[in-house]
Amino acid sequence: MTSVMSGSALAAVSSSQLMSALTTPASAAASPPGDVVGKITVGYQGWFAAPGDTAPINAWWHWSANNTQPPSPSNTTIVAWPDTREYTHTYPTNYANLRNGQPATLFSSYDQQTIDTHFRWMQENTIDTAALQRFNPNSGEGPTRDAITQKVRTAAENHNTKFYIMYDVTDWTNMQGEIKTDWTTKMSTHTTSPAYAKQNGKPVVGIWGFGFNDPKRPFTPPPCLEVINWFKNQGCYVMGGVPTHWRTGTEDSRPGFTDVYHAFNMISPWMVGRIGNTADTDRFHTNVNTPDQADCNTHGIDYQPCVLPGDVTTRQRAHGDFMWRQFYNMTRLGAQAIYISMFDEYNEGNQIAKTAETLNTVP
Repeated sequence: MTSVMSGSALAAVSSSQLMSALTTPASAAASPPGDVVGKITVGYQGWFAAPGDTAPINAWWHWSANNTQPPSPSNTTIVAWPDTREYTHTYPTNYANLRNGQPATLFSSYDQQTIDTHFRWMQENTIDTAALQRFNPNSGEGPTRDAITQKVRTAAENHNTKFYIMYDVTDWTNMQGEIKTDWTTKMSTHTTSPAYAKQNGKPVVGIWGFGFNDPKRPFTPPPCLEVINWFKNQGCYVMGGVPTHWRTGTEDSRPGFTDVYHAFNMISPWMVGRIGNTADTDRFHTNVNTPDQADCNTHGIDYQPCVLPGDVTTRQRAHGDFMWRQFYNMTRLGAQAIYISMFDEYNEGNQIAKTAETLNTVP
């Protein structure tokens, strides 16, 4: 962040100051600066589509509750309306016109120009790396995600931004074998791109979801540990998106996963839904982030805490103060890197990508 938004009671901090703090000797980094250590990474979904965009999924992907029908007030997943002024092609919805009289249209992530726009925004706002989310590629959305991966690669190369594949194991029943096949037959080919993120000279691979205590991720420790070690044996640097309470094995974390967590090269605990104001952030800094950092230092693991802008529907953002305080706390902690969740989740309300700035450009 190059400055704090207007109205903030907090002083501005430049991105260069932030990254200098993240890479000082006091941070006790397990790894030297690379494409993720000492850098700002954003989670990138790229999961929006619309009929007519030529995507194989041929649906209002992530825009509508019933994705066979256009988004409307009674058929929507939209939490925040995007600013669509910089897209050359958008798709008509069943919403009423915007308040300025323009038609209510939405973008598709399948359009190369959409992803180029997003990566230009990353470049303009000094975001270093994008973690491209990849769910079960053998599901119906697989062919669309395959194509979007190539589009992300092209955009990253064009805008001097790094990217890497981040697998999300949610609802992926045959994950242990299929994730390896997907990497060896499809995704590893992208590591030849000059834009593919490297850390310690190794291609970065993210795995999000091991150890979460919920039915969507029912895996036991042995297959998770085997998968991590398999990727490491392929010469990869493996980043893990883990539960908030990974270190204690409580609350959102299953017990017995300590060896799994400690096998990752980098740990990034999830924070969405855990904090909602600056007081929460300060409390987590003391009670969670500080002992997390100490544990990572002890085990030679890079620590990449999650920073979030705040939910728009409950007004958590506080003119940028909420996010600024998280950056401040993670910098004084000496964290090795920062992961922003997320870039483009307009359907979940925690996006940082450009959003309608006034009611004039909302239906």
